[in-house]
Amino acid sequence: MKLAPIDRAFEDWDALLALILASFASMHPRIVPPSSALQLTPQSLKQKAETEKAYAVVENDRLAGCIFCKPEPPDCLYIGKLAVAPDAQGRGVGRLMLRAAETYAAECRLPYLRLETRIELEENHRLFARWGFVRTAEASHPGFTRPTFIEMRKPL
Repeated sequence: MKLAPIDRAFEDWDALLALILASFASMHPRIVPPSSALQLTPQSLKQKAETEKAYAVVENDRLAGCIFCKPEPPDCLYIGKLAVAPDAQGRGVGRLMLRAAETYAAECRLPYLRLETRIELEENHRLFARWGFVRTAEASHPGFTRPTFIEMRKPL
């Protein structure tokens, strides 16, 4: 398992999109509103990687995971599109990417990691709690009166 930056040298945007869609597929019937992952394209991922720090985990010459990180001064690094291939889950891929995000946050002198996860995905809440994240807020997407996602933070 190898961690690699997703940068200008990265070429397989179609495979990256396929990884994210496969990783998020099980949530689609369970969440409202639909995931923003469904709006991604290879081109939008390339643009996202130009403005955010992104990493991929490669295993046996195929993508096993990805994470996008965006500094949010003054105090946190936002983690988005954290995706692990379904057949790679439970094997340390997510933790490897989280360590990369923690290192990047330290380089940016940001004392917290921050992420958002859908209110319905309680298994994700538990996983992130095991990784040291604490629930800090509930919020709703535009047009919704009920909470649709939670924010979690991890102090570094």
